[in-house]
Amino acid sequence: MGVRGSSMVISAAPKRRFWSALALALLIALAAGLLMPLIGSSKISYARAFAGLSPDHEILFYARLPRVLLAMLAGGALACAGVLFQALLRDALATPYTLGVSSGASLGAVAAICFSWQPILHLPAVWVAAFAGAGVTLFLVMGVATEGKRMSSFTLLLAGVTINSICLALILFLHYMANVGQSFAIARWMMGGIDAVEYSTLGWVTLAVVPMVLLIFFKSREWNLLAVGEDWAAARGVSASRLILVGYLAGSFITGTVTALTGPIAFVGLIVPHALRLRFGADHRLLVPCSFLVGAAFLAICDTLARTVLAPTEVPVGVITALAGGPFFIWLLRSRRRSLWL
Repeated sequence: MGVRGSSMVISAAPKRRFWSALALALLIALAAGLLMPLIGSSKISYARAFAGLSPDHEILFYARLPRVLLAMLAGGALACAGVLFQALLRDALATPYTLGVSSGASLGAVAAICFSWQPILHLPAVWVAAFAGAGVTLFLVMGVATEGKRMSSFTLLLAGVTINSICLALILFLHYMANVGQSFAIARWMMGGIDAVEYSTLGWVTLAVVPMVLLIFFKSREWNLLAVGEDWAAARGVSASRLILVGYLAGSFITGTVTALTGPIAFVGLIVPHALRLRFGADHRLLVPCSFLVGAAFLAICDTLARTVLAPTEVPVGVITALAGGPFFIWLLRSRRRSLWL
């Protein structure tokens, strides 16, 4: 990153600008959370649903609301992880899936489908296997990237890309060996999707994701320093190696948790952080909370489109985010030389 970019990264946003941007992001998230459950093939109202009248009550509380809440949790977590990995790797093209954790989760899920594993502890085997695959990949990448007691963003990136390639090769092999039904299930899972889940599931996902997001937010000043460079951070009393480790663990944990439930949903961690960075600047004290809120709204809107655009047939939400993210990614590549990251 050049001097021009570094001076912007560490500049503090004025208080008025900070609170107005945060209020706007919160308004967008609240609007999405309130409006998306009302949209669908069947028209419902909050008044009838809260009065316990059928079918509004059942549609809202058992079909749409859990799905919207899961989409918002997943979207916010992926956007927040995208911000974090872009700071760790100092690359605007980094996503939550750059360092291989998503591929590890996908490999675990594909293995569970291919070998017809049974539910574990009353949880779907795909969820458990995906979370376990993410965990194994996380520690493999850490083991490869760590040199003594030191970890650099460069070695972390190389290790993540290498493990990612190995996991993708194994996924292709298992997909090739699968029968027709398993092949369809694998392809569907790899597209990513949001489903209505039990409120207990939403509860443990919230307990897993929110503390990590808060940790990322409370270290925003340190991400500002690290985004300039490891030497810059070290010169200001920050242990770059320890910070990279903490960031990698936090980002990978929330990415693995979300991917285990939804499958890999692309581009959320790229589109939202970069768009907000262009609009509000690169101060992570503002970028992290705004990315979580806008990412939540973005994925909730995409999932609503996924279940309504071809109703009653559902489109995997990963297809919707890819269709939105593909053109954006091409534009980002073309404009990268003019980006503040260089």
